[in-house]
Amino acid sequence: MGLNLALCVCLLAGGLVLGCSPIRVINATVRPSSYTVTRDVPYGDLARQRLDVYRPAGAPGPLPVVIFFYGGSWQRGSKDSYPFLGDALTSRGIVTVIPDYRVYPEVKFPAFVDDGARVVRWVRDHAVEIGADPSRIYLMGHSAGAHIAALLALDARYLEAVGLERSSVRGMIGLSGPYDFLPFHSETIRTLFGPEAGWPQTQPINFVDGKAPPMLLLTGNWDKTVSPGNTRRMVARICERGGNARARFYRGIGHSLLIGSIAWPLRLIVPVLSDVTKFIAEH
Repeated sequence: MGLNLALCVCLLAGGLVLGCSPIRVINATVRPSSYTVTRDVPYGDLARQRLDVYRPAGAPGPLPVVIFFYGGSWQRGSKDSYPFLGDALTSRGIVTVIPDYRVYPEVKFPAFVDDGARVVRWVRDHAVEIGADPSRIYLMGHSAGAHIAALLALDARYLEAVGLERSSVRGMIGLSGPYDFLPFHSETIRTLFGPEAGWPQTQPINFVDGKAPPMLLLTGNWDKTVSPGNTRRMVARICERGGNARARFYRGIGHSLLIGSIAWPLRLIVPVLSDVTKFIAEH
């Protein structure tokens, strides 16, 4: 690695580890790329029911499509913060859809998962016009977004509510996901997920039946925000039930750096993007 590139990597990684505006840091690395983006496409009638579509320019279609749900503790986040992810995935020939979704305190569980199902319905209906293959839809999420993606893949009720089956999803990719995180330790999270009697319904691990689409669950062993034990327990449960899942634990990687490593040049530190695109190619 050249001296200048090594210095850039160190500065970016340091900024992410120290929590210095990580999204701003990684978006600064986005280079001019051959993709087009269509912003603020409605998938519902409400203000936060909008999505952005990133398409590789000139790539022969139809192409696989990834729906990415960002994190933010189910309370915050914006699709406008993720051009680095659209840039990265389109560079690998993948159409990328990044939606906003409703968050607390505007809504409580399961409204944000319901929004996720509406996005899958929109992508299925509009796949041809965005250059995507409707039979190759993948869900991907980071942190709270991985929780949303996991519930869509595991709890058939959400997709059924929009007229789809779980087989509509070819695979699910989770980054630093909370899949088995009871008991809740925050009063806000307890309120956000509703009455205690319904808390088991909020846990993706409780819906593992061995029939979900294949899953790739990635996490860092330095993650202090979402315990890597969530990934370990989820993959173990899926395998016990005869499902298809595998995990990868990246040494020395924390919560923010895991998603940040998809951006150039941080992907030189850890191969998250390569692992994601390999999984998509295999399925």
